[in-house]
Amino acid sequence: QVQLVESGGGSVQAGGSLRLSCAASGRTISDYGMGWFRQAPGKEREFVAYISDSGDTRIYADSVKGRFTVSRDDAKNTIYLEMNSLRPEDTAVYYCANRRPGTNRHGSGDYRYWGQGTQVTVSS
Repeated sequence: QVQLVESGGGSVQAGGSLRLSCAASGRTISDYGMGWFRQAPGKEREFVAYISDSGDTRIYADSVKGRFTVSRDDAKNTIYLEMNSLRPEDTAVYYCANRRPGTNRHGSGDYRYWGQGTQVTVSS
């Protein structure tokens, strides 16, 4: 089992930046691909970003490409999401999760060990 705890959320104005962290405990995440998702009120949870176990592969949702950057520090057992040029439509609860071994998709069902989420609110 892996326990994930997100932090770093907050309220910012449009154009601002935030850096989210996802700290893992219970076991090392160095062997796993990890992802970020978000869920806005009244909407389904959606994929935001993925980083492979090696860090060599990073995949982003079209809506955040060029603005968000996912990274990992396996020495700290932590992944990050750097969010720049934030927009009101980025407002959501952000979650990190561990991608299930053997899958190459990025739906919610392809991930496990979800954190509790951290709220990001962007005002115009």
